[in-house]
This record gives sequence, structure tokens and C-alpha cells, in this order.
Amino acid sequence: MPLQPWMKLMSVDDHLIEHPRVWADRLPAKYLQRGPRIVDEPSPSGGPPIQVWHYEGKRFPAIGLNAVAGKRPEEFGVEPVRYADMIPGCYDPRARLADMDLDGVWGAANFPSFPRFAGALFTVESQDADLGLACVRAYNDFVIDEWCATAPDRFIPLIILPLWDPELCVAEIHRTAAKGARGITFPENTVPLDLPSIYTDHWDGVFSAAEETGMPLCMHFGSSGSPPATAPEAPYAVTIALYGTNSMSATAHLLFSPVFHRHPGLKVALSEGGVGWVPYLLERIDGTWQRHRWYQNVVKDVRPSDLFRKHIYGCFIDDVAGLKARHDIGVGNMTWECDYPHSDSYWPHSRAYAEKVFADIPDDEVHQIVELNTRRLFGFHDGQVDRATQAEG
Repeated sequence: MPLQPWMKLMSVDDHLIEHPRVWADRLPAKYLQRGPRIVDEPSPSGGPPIQVWHYEGKRFPAIGLNAVAGKRPEEFGVEPVRYADMIPGCYDPRARLADMDLDGVWGAANFPSFPRFAGALFTVESQDADLGLACVRAYNDFVIDEWCATAPDRFIPLIILPLWDPELCVAEIHRTAAKGARGITFPENTVPLDLPSIYTDHWDGVFSAAEETGMPLCMHFGSSGSPPATAPEAPYAVTIALYGTNSMSATAHLLFSPVFHRHPGLKVALSEGGVGWVPYLLERIDGTWQRHRWYQNVVKDVRPSDLFRKHIYGCFIDDVAGLKARHDIGVGNMTWECDYPHSDSYWPHSRAYAEKVFADIPDDEVHQIVELNTRRLFGFHDGQVDRATQAEG
């Protein structure tokens, strides 16, 4: 079987559910009542109290959005309303390690839940910028000092940013890099968050700091807060099926923008965006560039697909179509995801399922996709993999 026992599955996209004391243990006392805290509220059904996040006078009831690991598909759709409704691996890093071992997964990068995938909640919902900044820093300290410190060789630390202020973003990137951060969550599109676009110079300092620290921007689909628009009568299944189009849009923006020309060392991961669409989109983008670049405000001497292969990593869970087209995409541009504890995950059968998906692919390519590309992207190496990477490089 191509997925050999010595290959370590490294997921570039898992999720953690913040436990109730993430901010209570880290915020200054003056912020505790307005900062994120769990409140027990009466259940509408008359059952046990439900647990709800409160922040700056607002309530956020989905404490475990899509935290359905351990449930059958027939049970999906009823979101956890208490921590007791989730398996402990959702919010406890030691229990998560046990769940990863059961699943045959070695390492993982985890996105936040309550702060949203790119931490945008503290940008969108904070009335007090100082409180928002304290919340961003508290989350990052939790991820690095508590969650990832539980197993530094297995958890890849991803941070969030105070997106409302690029100078604060730069400071937070350097602060957390010194503590061991390896990646930055960043919106797939900043405009729906009422922030300047990547076509401006607004984010140049942020992108430069990411280059300097060697941290990729991890753009999870949905991180813009703008799901694909559908008909009002359409079931949510249509939105779920179309979410990869957000990653397609992000790719088009990145390749036609000045970002990679100004920042030749920047890397981007299109988290949970899939990869099967990549060959078509690159063909379409290159064709558009070939025909229309002369009168457009785009760089005219670098083919967009060349930028993609230098800067962008696609991320997928079970993209059979993408694997068939892997040489058109670039084997070195593909990474694997588990998506624990969300509904797209195959937990606790991820490794067994991956063995089927990778059954007809050569060992060296499988090893790249499930492990080596991820370690290179995040600079997250151990001695054995360093030697393997050097041998292949």
C-alpha cells in the first residue's frame, strides 16, 4: 500500500474548540466581564442549561460549531450546546492526541472556533480596540503555551491577528514568532470584513512580517464571513457544495494582485478549499492574462500559473479528482487535511480512508502530499524528515 507505515499524516486543517477559561485565565481583571466568557443559560427545551459565549454584551450561542466528531451523519445539524455534548478531544489537547492516535494522524494545525477561522470576530465585534487586542494576544498565548506545548512535535501553532490595525498585526507576528508560532490565519478576502483589499499597500507590512518570520498565510474557506450567494429557497447544502469557490476567488485575486511580486517569499495555504478545480482555474487565468494583460493593471511578464506553483498550496481532505490531476496542479503544491472535529472529517478512520484514496499513487508522491509538503510549508521539521527533504531537494 502506498501509504506506508513510516509516513506521518500531517493535517493542515483541524479545528479546536476553546475551553471556557481560555480568556478568563489570561485577560487582565478589568476586562473579565466584557471579555469572552461562558455563561449558563436556561435551555429553551427545559433540559439542562445551555452554555453560551458572551463578549462585549453580545451572545454567541454556537460554542461547538460543527464539532460533530463521534456522531453519525444522521445526527449532524444539531450543534453542541454544552461541552458535555462534545467528545473531549474537541477542547482538551491531551484528549486530542489520543484521538489523533486512534485516527492514525501524527500532526495537525488547528484553526480557532469562537474567534472565527481568521480571528475576525475581534475585528468585527470589538467596540474596545484595547480589549480586542488583549483577546487576540490571549488566544495566541493559549495556542502556543497551552495547546501546542502539550506536544510541540505534533501541533503546529497557528495565530490570529488584530486585523483592524496592520501595525499591531506586524507586532503580533513578531511577538508570536519568537514564541514558536508557525502559521498565520488570514481572511480569504478582506473586503467583506470592511477592510482594505490586497490590491492596496495596506497589508504590505503584514505580508513582509510573514515573509521575515517564514510563516504562511492560512486562508480557510469562509474566513471572509461571506459564504457563496445562492437562492433564498436553496438548502444550505448548496452553500456547502460551493464553498470551494471562495478559495477559487482568493486564488484569482492573489495571482492578479501585486502581492507575490512585492513579497517573493510569501506562502499561502488555501485551507479546506480542495484542489480539483486548480487545473481549470489556472488554465483560465493564464488564458485571460495572455489575451488581456496589455490593457489591464496586472504584471505583464510573469505567468500567473508560475506564481501559483511558487507561492500557493492547495489543501484537501478527499479530492479524488484533484489527485488524478496532481501533475497538472503540482505534487509539491498539495497538502492533506483531516478537518477534525468537523463534519467533513473521516475520524476515526482518516488513515484507513487515506490508504484507499492514495492506493494508486507512487510512494514518493504520497509522502510529499501527506507529510513533506506540510513540513516544508510550516518549517515544522524533525531530523528524519529534514534528511528526507534534503535528499529529495
